[in-house]
Amino acid sequence: MIEAVIKKYLGSESYLSKNKKLIFFLFKIFIAAGLLLYIVSEVKLNEIISAIEGANTIYLISAFLLTFFNLYLQYFKWKLTCNILLKENSKSKIAVSLLHGLAAGVFTPARIGEYFGRAIVFRDLPVYKVGLATLLDKFFPLLMVAFFGSISSIIFIHFQYEVTTFLTISLFVVFFSLFYFFFYLLFNEKFWDSFIFAKLRKSDRLNYFLEKLKELKYLDKTYSIKMLIVSFLFYLCFLVQYALLVSAFSNNLAFIEYLWAGNLIMFAKTIIPPISLGELGIREGASVYFITRLGESASAGFNASFFLFLINVLLPSIVGMLLLTKKSNG
Repeated sequence: MIEAVIKKYLGSESYLSKNKKLIFFLFKIFIAAGLLLYIVSEVKLNEIISAIEGANTIYLISAFLLTFFNLYLQYFKWKLTCNILLKENSKSKIAVSLLHGLAAGVFTPARIGEYFGRAIVFRDLPVYKVGLATLLDKFFPLLMVAFFGSISSIIFIHFQYEVTTFLTISLFVVFFSLFYFFFYLLFNEKFWDSFIFAKLRKSDRLNYFLEKLKELKYLDKTYSIKMLIVSFLFYLCFLVQYALLVSAFSNNLAFIEYLWAGNLIMFAKTIIPPISLGELGIREGASVYFITRLGESASAGFNASFFLFLINVLLPSIVGMLLLTKKSNG
């Protein structure tokens, strides 16, 4: 009887195959809830509530107001990419596309839904082209995370684990050499005709995607410089928001250390696979770990990270979801 029930509801061609997306979504919620409950139990709920009740209102409001600047920088970045790669100049379309992407991304693994969400308003454009533009738009902030996160991590390892100065310097030499080589390839048009690219194109699986990526060869260098500057400001805005929130919940002002912790959190969040809904739990766990290592309370780290998710991810996603619903009803 048990075998019959298992076959009926978990058969490869019945329940799992038909409800794979729903199961994966529920699984992500389960992981997110589990991680959050574990962290809350470790941090102690009364400490979290106490930190919220005693939070500095000025710092909280300042962090919230920076959300609008954060969104504007994301919009400006996406507008630059749409103008160059998609030849799209409608400000309203670009803004709605960004919000659609945020809404679709928060509930999907690795935020893959954002690539399709942004394409909804651009009906006359191929989905792959909007996806490529989205990939490029996300690439520049990722460079910021990789660059500053790596530097912060090396410094963190040096001071927290008493690594020798020689090893630290060696790590910096390797790091800067790799980044120099990477940027040289990225901004050198000859790369697209180099032996590396030619070797990669021999793969049948990769060739299709590499041909699409080859459009990047003709990108204006001015565009790349602008994107690097805007991405740096966007990344800095996030770090300042995090530092303000930690200051709000701890009632301390070790701003440089909080910026350092923010760098480490972003780097950790990037290299850890996104296995939970909206990356909940992973970000909070990293925040608690790094903030306590730097001498601050665990509750301040947890609250700062969670509130940052609320104002920077959840609220804009809700706006995007309302726009999507309105569009569907219309």
